Amino acid sequence: EVKDGVAVITIDNPPVNAVSTKVLTALNQAFDDAERDAEARVIIFTGAGPKAFCAGGDLREEKDFGDPDNARAFRTLGRNTLNRIENGKLPVIAAIHGYCIGGGMNLAACCDMRFCNEGARFGVPAARLGLGYGFLRIERLSRIVGLPRAMEFLFTARQYSSKEAYEMGLVNAVAADAELDALVAKTTDAIAQNAPLTIALAKASAREIAKPESKQDHKKLEKMAVACFDSEDFKEGRRAFMEKRTPVFKGR
Repeated sequence: EVKDGVAVITIDNPPVNAVSTKVLTALNQAFDDAERDAEARVIIFTGAGPKAFCAGGDLREEKDFGDPDNARAFRTLGRNTLNRIENGKLPVIAAIHGYCIGGGMNLAACCDMRFCNEGARFGVPAARLGLGYGFLRIERLSRIVGLPRAMEFLFTARQYSSKEAYEMGLVNAVAADAELDALVAKTTDAIAQNAPLTIALAKASAREIAKPESKQDHKKLEKMAVACFDSEDFKEGRRAFMEKRTPVFKGR
């Protein structure tokens, strides 16, 4: 749903919002719908119910993964979904409550910012299940928490508290259980009121920074920066500043 510039995508797969083929397919569609919505300025991912943001792969489906083709198709869908979310044009925020495990961690790592409640738990239990984590998933996590911490996640397969997650930089902030929505709303409201072209440039720059220097597309970023200076929003921002009022940006 989209309201006041904020698109909220809710994972609803009881009891712990586990990731399945159906969930991944729905996430792709919901994400595409949000990015196409002219009113959307920022996207939130969250989980339905009080128990979990997303607690990993759906074991009810994984019983079928004895067939290599099924397992390969699921991995491909998962990889493509995460890449799509990570490289989307709009800012993406994970509002995490309860369990954020395995596939939930992968989804959260693709987001630009992460906020959680005090009861949140984080972990990557792949080593206890015999699962192989691909390069991109490890690389995303290591960019956020550093390589030694990422190795600790993967080697030990233990769970971490919200306090530990904040201290290692995995989440931007921790809220009391009843205050998570308000904390996230404060951030999304600020983003939704700011200049979309400037924010798109900031996100694109962050994605280029993550690449090796030889593969960074500085020309694309410079073109986006010039577009900001030539935009109606830049004129509106200057007028609003001089008139001491809140600017109304249109993303053009």
